[in-house]
Amino acid sequence: MLRALHPAAFFASLIPIVLALPVHAGDLVNVGAFSRVPDGALPSEWKPLIFKKQKAATQTDYAMVRDDGVEVVRAESRAAGSGLERAVTVNLTEYPVLQWRWKVDHVVTGGDPRRKDRDDYAARVYVIFEYEPDKTNFSKRLTYGTARLLFGDVPFGAISYIWGNQTQVEAVLDSPYLGDFIKLVVVENASARVGQWVDEKRNVYEDYRRAFGAEPPLVEGVVLMTDTDNTGERATAFYGDLAFVKAQTR
Repeated sequence: MLRALHPAAFFASLIPIVLALPVHAGDLVNVGAFSRVPDGALPSEWKPLIFKKQKAATQTDYAMVRDDGVEVVRAESRAAGSGLERAVTVNLTEYPVLQWRWKVDHVVTGGDPRRKDRDDYAARVYVIFEYEPDKTNFSKRLTYGTARLLFGDVPFGAISYIWGNQTQVEAVLDSPYLGDFIKLVVVENASARVGQWVDEKRNVYEDYRRAFGAEPPLVEGVVLMTDTDNTGERATAFYGDLAFVKAQTR
């Protein structure tokens, strides 16, 4: 179980749920089939990720909207930072590629993933991994245990795909809060594609090996997050359908 604690970008408990749509379907694992939502309400399998003692005024607002004729999630952040999470189990040896589409109205100009006080992004997608203590060396288990004593339950491994600023696309960075356990992968940067829908495909299996230098454990959840609480800026992002797919469908 994962518990959120801001600003270290830890995550709330990802509680197993009964899914309204089939998750595994042939060559893909549906994570967010937002375009198929009929009534305009956020799908029940997606839960708010709200940090401890966080007031409503500092939470990002997530809602279903229609954009270009398709139902998507809109995230609006005004000096706020919270997320939207879904529990889902995925074996990356079978479904290594995460594909999604997103759009932002502008980048967070003051954002800088190398600084704790600037750790803000117009859009990001987290992939959260299971903790496997029997496959982890003593030193990292000790570090993880210390982190849990200080902060509570934290993700043992996570990749954050970011729409960043001031950093090169494809850069892999340590989280400024917990670099041993959370890695940032810069997918989009600056303002070149602001205001347009962008389709992304990431081989999470390969990204994990590159970021952590090991074989990835099972995926246990996905988090969407638009946050501007450190910089005090505003940002609006849109998230379309997300799915894990087999490698040959790339």
